[in-house]
Amino acid sequence: MAATRSRSRYVPDRGLTTRMATTMFLIGLLYVVFVGVLLALMRGAWPLILLIAGGLFIAQFWFSDRIAARGMGAREVTPEEAPELHGAVDRICALADMPKPRVAIAQSDVPNAFATGRSQKTALVCATTGLLRQLEPEELEGVIAHELSHVAHRDVAVMTIASFLGVLAGLITRFSLYSGLGRAGRDNNAALAMALIPLISAVVYVISFLLTRLLSRYRELAADRAAALLTGRPSALASALTKVTGEMARIPTRDLRQAEPYNAFWFAPAFASRESLARLLSSHPTLERRLEQLARISAGLARP
Repeated sequence: MAATRSRSRYVPDRGLTTRMATTMFLIGLLYVVFVGVLLALMRGAWPLILLIAGGLFIAQFWFSDRIAARGMGAREVTPEEAPELHGAVDRICALADMPKPRVAIAQSDVPNAFATGRSQKTALVCATTGLLRQLEPEELEGVIAHELSHVAHRDVAVMTIASFLGVLAGLITRFSLYSGLGRAGRDNNAALAMALIPLISAVVYVISFLLTRLLSRYRELAADRAAALLTGRPSALASALTKVTGEMARIPTRDLRQAEPYNAFWFAPAFASRESLARLLSSHPTLERRLEQLARISAGLARP
Protein backbone atom coordinates (compact mmCIF):
# COMPACT_ATOMS: atom_id res chain seq x y z
CA MET A 1 0.00 0.00 0.00
CA ALA A 2 2.82 2.42 0.83
CA ALA A 3 4.39 2.03 -2.60
CA THR A 4 1.02 2.61 -4.29
CA ARG A 5 0.34 5.75 -2.25
CA SER A 6 3.81 7.16 -2.92
CA ARG A 7 3.40 6.69 -6.66
CA SER A 8 0.11 8.57 -6.55
CA ARG A 9 1.69 11.53 -4.73
CA TYR A 10 4.87 11.76 -6.78
CA VAL A 11 3.64 12.84 -10.21
CA PRO A 12 5.21 10.72 -12.99
CA ASP A 13 6.63 12.15 -16.22
CA ARG A 14 5.50 9.91 -19.07
CA GLY A 15 8.05 11.29 -21.52
CA LEU A 16 10.95 10.63 -19.18
CA THR A 17 9.46 7.28 -18.19
CA THR A 18 9.32 6.22 -21.85
CA ARG A 19 12.94 7.22 -22.44
CA MET A 20 14.04 5.40 -19.26
CA ALA A 21 12.12 2.26 -20.27
CA THR A 22 13.74 2.34 -23.72
CA THR A 23 17.20 2.68 -22.20
CA MET A 24 16.52 -0.20 -19.80
CA PHE A 25 15.34 -2.34 -22.73
CA LEU A 26 18.56 -1.63 -24.64
CA ILE A 27 20.65 -2.50 -21.58
CA GLY A 28 18.72 -5.75 -21.15
CA LEU A 29 19.13 -6.59 -24.84
CA LEU A 30 22.84 -5.91 -24.60
CA TYR A 31 23.05 -8.21 -21.57
CA VAL A 32 21.31 -11.08 -23.41
CA VAL A 33 23.59 -10.70 -26.44
CA PHE A 34 26.70 -10.49 -24.27
CA VAL A 35 25.90 -13.63 -22.29
CA GLY A 36 24.97 -15.43 -25.52
CA VAL A 37 28.33 -14.56 -27.08
CA LEU A 38 30.18 -15.71 -23.96
CA LEU A 39 28.34 -19.01 -23.96
CA ALA A 40 29.17 -19.49 -27.64
CA LEU A 41 32.85 -18.73 -27.17
CA MET A 42 33.21 -20.68 -23.91
CA ARG A 43 30.99 -23.68 -24.58
CA GLY A 44 32.41 -25.81 -21.81
CA ALA A 45 32.38 -23.04 -19.24
CA TRP A 46 28.73 -21.94 -19.34
CA PRO A 47 27.96 -23.16 -15.78
CA LEU A 48 30.86 -21.03 -14.51
CA ILE A 49 29.63 -18.00 -16.50
CA LEU A 50 26.12 -18.30 -15.13
CA LEU A 51 27.43 -18.84 -11.59
CA ILE A 52 29.70 -15.79 -11.74
CA ALA A 53 26.98 -13.63 -13.32
CA GLY A 54 24.39 -14.70 -10.75
CA GLY A 55 26.72 -14.26 -7.80
CA LEU A 56 27.84 -10.81 -8.91
CA PHE A 57 24.27 -9.69 -9.49
CA ILE A 58 23.10 -10.84 -6.05
CA ALA A 59 26.10 -9.25 -4.32
CA GLN A 60 25.69 -5.94 -6.14
CA PHE A 61 21.92 -5.82 -5.65
CA TRP A 62 22.03 -6.55 -1.91
CA PHE A 63 25.20 -4.78 -0.79
CA SER A 64 26.08 -1.93 -3.19
CA ASP A 65 23.89 0.66 -1.45
CA ARG A 66 25.31 -0.23 1.99
CA ILE A 67 28.86 -0.07 0.68
CA ALA A 68 28.18 3.32 -0.90
CA ALA A 69 26.61 4.72 2.27
CA ARG A 70 29.55 3.51 4.34
CA GLY A 71 32.01 4.90 1.80
CA MET A 72 30.36 8.33 1.98
CA GLY A 73 30.55 8.32 5.77
CA ALA A 74 26.81 8.28 6.47
CA ARG A 75 25.97 8.06 10.19
CA GLU A 76 22.39 7.56 11.30
CA VAL A 77 21.10 10.31 13.58
CA THR A 78 18.11 10.65 15.90
CA PRO A 79 15.57 13.51 15.81
CA GLU A 80 17.28 14.96 18.88
CA GLU A 81 20.65 15.01 17.12
CA ALA A 82 19.36 16.53 13.87
CA PRO A 83 15.93 18.12 14.40
CA GLU A 84 16.08 20.28 11.24
CA LEU A 85 16.90 17.36 8.95
CA HIS A 86 14.38 15.02 10.58
CA GLY A 87 11.74 17.75 10.37
CA ALA A 88 12.31 18.17 6.62
CA VAL A 89 12.13 14.41 6.07
CA ASP A 90 8.94 14.16 8.16
CA ARG A 91 7.24 16.92 6.17
CA ILE A 92 8.14 15.44 2.78
CA CYS A 93 7.11 11.94 3.84
CA ALA A 94 3.75 13.33 4.96
CA LEU A 95 3.29 15.09 1.61
CA ALA A 96 4.29 11.97 -0.33
CA ASP A 97 2.33 9.61 1.96
CA MET A 98 5.29 7.26 2.25
CA PRO A 99 7.06 5.64 5.22
CA LYS A 100 9.93 7.55 6.76
CA PRO A 101 13.38 6.24 5.81
CA ARG A 102 16.38 6.14 8.11
CA VAL A 103 18.05 9.54 8.39
CA ALA A 104 21.80 10.09 8.38
CA ILE A 105 24.39 12.86 8.28
CA ALA A 106 27.83 12.76 6.62
CA GLN A 107 30.58 14.96 8.04
CA SER A 108 31.70 16.79 4.90
CA ASP A 109 32.07 20.38 3.76
CA VAL A 110 30.82 19.33 0.32
CA PRO A 111 27.16 20.48 0.29
CA ASN A 112 25.22 17.47 -0.96
CA ALA A 113 22.70 14.73 -0.18
CA PHE A 114 21.94 11.21 -1.34
CA ALA A 115 19.51 8.34 -0.80
CA THR A 116 20.18 4.61 -0.87
CA GLY A 117 18.10 1.48 -0.41
CA ARG A 118 16.57 -1.15 -2.67
CA SER A 119 13.09 -0.37 -1.34
CA GLN A 120 11.26 2.00 0.98
CA LYS A 121 11.79 -0.43 3.87
CA THR A 122 15.59 -0.36 3.51
CA ALA A 123 15.92 3.29 2.48
CA LEU A 124 18.32 5.78 4.01
CA VAL A 125 18.48 9.50 3.20
CA CYS A 126 21.62 11.43 4.10
CA ALA A 127 22.64 15.09 4.03
CA THR A 128 26.13 16.44 4.54
CA THR A 129 26.95 18.97 7.23
CA GLY A 130 27.94 21.35 4.44
CA LEU A 131 24.45 21.15 2.94
CA LEU A 132 22.72 21.74 6.27
CA ARG A 133 24.82 24.87 6.84
CA GLN A 134 24.12 26.34 3.40
CA LEU A 135 20.40 25.83 2.74
CA GLU A 136 17.27 27.51 3.99
CA PRO A 137 14.44 25.23 5.27
CA GLU A 138 12.44 25.39 1.99
CA GLU A 139 15.57 24.64 -0.04
CA LEU A 140 16.44 21.70 2.20
CA GLU A 141 12.91 20.33 1.77
CA GLY A 142 13.32 20.58 -2.01
CA VAL A 143 16.53 18.53 -1.86
CA ILE A 144 14.95 15.96 0.47
CA ALA A 145 11.92 15.71 -1.85
CA HIS A 146 14.31 15.02 -4.74
CA GLU A 147 16.07 12.27 -2.81
CA LEU A 148 12.83 10.69 -1.56
CA SER A 149 11.59 10.62 -5.15
CA HIS A 150 14.51 8.29 -5.86
CA VAL A 151 13.34 6.13 -2.96
CA ALA A 152 9.68 6.13 -4.01
CA HIS A 153 10.56 5.13 -7.57
CA ARG A 154 13.13 2.53 -6.48
CA ASP A 155 15.87 4.27 -8.45
CA VAL A 156 18.67 2.63 -6.47
CA ALA A 157 17.40 -0.83 -7.45
CA VAL A 158 16.88 0.26 -11.06
CA MET A 159 20.36 1.74 -11.38
CA THR A 160 21.94 -1.26 -9.65
CA ILE A 161 20.32 -3.60 -12.17
CA ALA A 162 21.21 -1.33 -15.07
CA SER A 163 24.87 -1.01 -14.05
CA PHE A 164 25.34 -4.73 -13.41
CA LEU A 165 26.20 -5.54 -17.04
CA GLY A 166 28.98 -2.96 -17.06
CA VAL A 167 30.42 -4.39 -13.84
CA LEU A 168 30.31 -7.93 -15.23
CA ALA A 169 31.86 -6.92 -18.57
CA GLY A 170 34.58 -4.93 -16.82
CA LEU A 171 35.51 -7.84 -14.57
CA ILE A 172 35.59 -10.29 -17.47
CA THR A 173 37.80 -7.89 -19.44
CA ARG A 174 40.27 -7.60 -16.57
CA PHE A 175 40.21 -11.33 -15.85
CA SER A 176 40.80 -12.17 -19.51
CA LEU A 177 43.70 -9.76 -19.86
CA TYR A 178 45.42 -10.69 -16.61
CA SER A 179 44.94 -14.42 -16.82
CA GLY A 180 46.09 -14.74 -20.41
CA LEU A 181 42.93 -16.40 -21.68
CA GLY A 182 43.84 -15.20 -25.16
CA ARG A 183 46.76 -17.61 -25.15
CA ALA A 184 44.70 -20.55 -23.93
CA GLY A 185 43.34 -23.32 -26.05
CA ARG A 186 44.59 -26.43 -27.79
CA ASP A 187 44.06 -25.14 -31.33
CA ASN A 188 44.10 -21.86 -33.18
CA ASN A 189 40.30 -21.57 -33.33
CA ALA A 190 39.97 -21.92 -29.57
CA ALA A 191 42.79 -19.45 -29.00
CA LEU A 192 41.15 -16.96 -31.39
CA ALA A 193 37.80 -17.36 -29.66
CA MET A 194 39.33 -16.76 -26.26
CA ALA A 195 41.23 -13.74 -27.58
CA LEU A 196 37.94 -12.17 -28.63
CA ILE A 197 36.49 -12.29 -25.13
CA PRO A 198 38.36 -9.27 -23.66
CA LEU A 199 37.68 -7.24 -26.83
CA ILE A 200 33.94 -8.02 -26.79
CA SER A 201 33.77 -7.44 -23.04
CA ALA A 202 35.45 -4.05 -23.41
CA VAL A 203 33.01 -2.97 -26.13
CA VAL A 204 30.04 -4.14 -24.06
CA TYR A 205 31.40 -2.28 -21.03
CA VAL A 206 31.65 1.00 -22.95
CA ILE A 207 28.13 0.70 -24.43
CA SER A 208 26.65 -0.33 -21.09
CA PHE A 209 28.42 2.54 -19.31
CA LEU A 210 27.06 5.13 -21.75
CA LEU A 211 23.51 3.73 -21.56
CA THR A 212 23.63 3.66 -17.76
CA ARG A 213 24.81 7.27 -17.60
CA LEU A 214 22.01 8.26 -19.97
CA LEU A 215 19.50 6.49 -17.74
CA SER A 216 20.96 8.19 -14.66
CA ARG A 217 20.51 11.63 -16.23
CA TYR A 218 16.88 10.81 -17.07
CA ARG A 219 16.22 9.73 -13.51
CA GLU A 220 17.75 12.91 -12.07
CA LEU A 221 15.46 15.03 -14.26
CA ALA A 222 12.48 12.91 -13.23
CA ALA A 223 13.38 13.32 -9.54
CA ASP A 224 13.69 17.10 -9.95
CA ARG A 225 10.29 17.28 -11.60
CA ALA A 226 8.60 15.01 -9.06
CA ALA A 227 10.08 16.99 -6.15
CA ALA A 228 9.05 20.34 -7.62
CA LEU A 229 5.47 19.21 -8.19
CA LEU A 230 5.21 17.52 -4.80
CA THR A 231 6.35 20.56 -2.83
CA GLY A 232 4.81 23.11 -5.21
CA ARG A 233 8.05 25.14 -4.88
CA PRO A 234 10.28 24.53 -7.91
CA SER A 235 12.04 27.84 -7.22
CA ALA A 236 13.28 26.52 -3.85
CA LEU A 237 14.79 23.45 -5.53
CA ALA A 238 16.35 25.66 -8.22
CA SER A 239 17.83 27.87 -5.51
CA ALA A 240 19.26 24.82 -3.74
CA LEU A 241 20.80 23.56 -6.97
CA THR A 242 22.37 26.93 -7.67
CA LYS A 243 23.75 27.22 -4.14
CA VAL A 244 25.13 23.67 -4.07
CA THR A 245 26.76 23.94 -7.48
CA GLY A 246 28.19 27.38 -6.76
CA GLU A 247 29.55 26.31 -3.40
CA MET A 248 31.46 23.44 -5.07
CA ALA A 249 33.90 25.97 -6.53
CA ARG A 250 34.96 26.96 -3.00
CA ILE A 251 35.53 23.40 -1.75
CA PRO A 252 39.16 22.16 -1.73
CA THR A 253 39.91 19.95 -4.74
CA ARG A 254 41.06 17.16 -2.43
CA ASP A 255 37.62 16.98 -0.78
CA LEU A 256 35.84 17.05 -4.12
CA ARG A 257 37.94 14.19 -5.46
CA GLN A 258 37.05 12.11 -2.40
CA ALA A 259 33.35 12.67 -3.16
CA GLU A 260 33.64 12.21 -6.93
CA PRO A 261 33.50 8.35 -6.99
CA TYR A 262 29.96 8.56 -5.58
CA ASN A 263 28.69 11.17 -8.05
CA ALA A 264 25.86 8.91 -9.22
CA PHE A 265 24.39 8.95 -5.70
CA TRP A 266 24.73 12.69 -5.01
CA PHE A 267 22.06 15.36 -5.43
CA ALA A 268 24.61 17.25 -7.57
CA PRO A 269 27.94 15.90 -8.91
CA ALA A 270 31.11 16.87 -7.07
CA PHE A 271 32.66 17.80 -10.42
CA ALA A 272 30.66 19.30 -13.29
CA SER A 273 32.20 20.10 -16.66
CA ARG A 274 30.89 22.08 -19.59
CA GLU A 275 32.81 19.95 -22.08
CA SER A 276 30.60 17.91 -24.40
CA LEU A 277 32.47 14.66 -23.73
CA ALA A 278 32.20 15.17 -19.97
CA ARG A 279 28.46 15.80 -20.36
CA LEU A 280 28.13 12.51 -22.22
CA LEU A 281 29.91 10.68 -19.40
CA SER A 282 28.19 12.55 -16.55
CA SER A 283 25.73 10.86 -14.19
CA HIS A 284 23.72 14.13 -13.93
CA PRO A 285 22.22 16.58 -16.42
CA THR A 286 23.84 19.98 -16.65
CA LEU A 287 22.80 22.64 -14.16
CA GLU A 288 21.38 24.67 -17.04
CA ARG A 289 19.10 21.86 -18.16
CA ARG A 290 17.86 21.20 -14.63
CA LEU A 291 17.15 24.89 -14.04
CA GLU A 292 15.36 25.19 -17.40
CA GLN A 293 13.06 22.31 -16.48
CA LEU A 294 12.31 23.82 -13.07
CA ALA A 295 11.59 27.21 -14.70
CA ARG A 296 9.05 25.56 -17.04
CA ILE A 297 7.39 23.83 -14.08
CA SER A 298 7.29 27.10 -12.15
CA ALA A 299 5.66 28.87 -15.11
CA GLY A 300 3.13 26.05 -15.44
CA LEU A 301 2.20 26.22 -11.76
CA ALA A 302 1.76 30.00 -12.00
CA ARG A 303 -0.86 29.72 -14.75
CA PRO A 304 -4.49 29.98 -13.54
